[in-house]
Amino acid sequence: MILGIDTSIGTAVAVIEPDGVVRAQLDSGDPRGHAEVIGDHVARVLAESEITSADVTHVAAGMGPGPFTGLRVGIAAARAFALGRGIPLIPVVSHDAVALDRMLMAAMTGADEERFAVVTDARRREFAFTVYEGLDDDGLPVRVADPALAPRDELDAALAAHGARRLDAGSVPAAMLALAAGRAVAAGRRIAADNALYLRSPDVTAPTAPKRVIA
Repeated sequence: MILGIDTSIGTAVAVIEPDGVVRAQLDSGDPRGHAEVIGDHVARVLAESEITSADVTHVAAGMGPGPFTGLRVGIAAARAFALGRGIPLIPVVSHDAVALDRMLMAAMTGADEERFAVVTDARRREFAFTVYEGLDDDGLPVRVADPALAPRDELDAALAAHGARRLDAGSVPAAMLALAAGRAVAAGRRIAADNALYLRSPDVTAPTAPKRVIA
């Protein structure tokens, strides 16, 4: 059983079986209040899946890109759950879940999926985007360009330079996040770094030495 947790946009939690069958999924689209709902979401998906925390074998954590405040809540919750249970934590780029969902839907309908970019609101008049094209032999989305930031007025030009059409995402499907993690584990691969993808420098900086005051 794989527990997927993502707070890069809203608060999304899911439990899936190793073969991808979704046991339960819960998504709050509110981009705020992650800390207030994350514990309840985890408890509810476990209850709806008719399992306990002891049945979970892996935890998939959405590593962003996303705003610092919200993103760290989901990552901290995923790490705490994995540490408490002594099970592996699998980091996943949050945009990979959106891309995987899109590509699986295209495969089911027989549609040709051209190169596209998953785009999410990074706030401050900027957007985060990741460019994808197809699935690899392990059934994972192929990143043509890693996550990056673009000012709102420059986004279309940036996507055109990659030859990618735009796919705006208002949520991250936690079930697809867990599925990507499961496929990575089965293939013996790491598909994301352990560090969160904030993409921009923190607002808070280390203080400089105090100014000298001459009496």
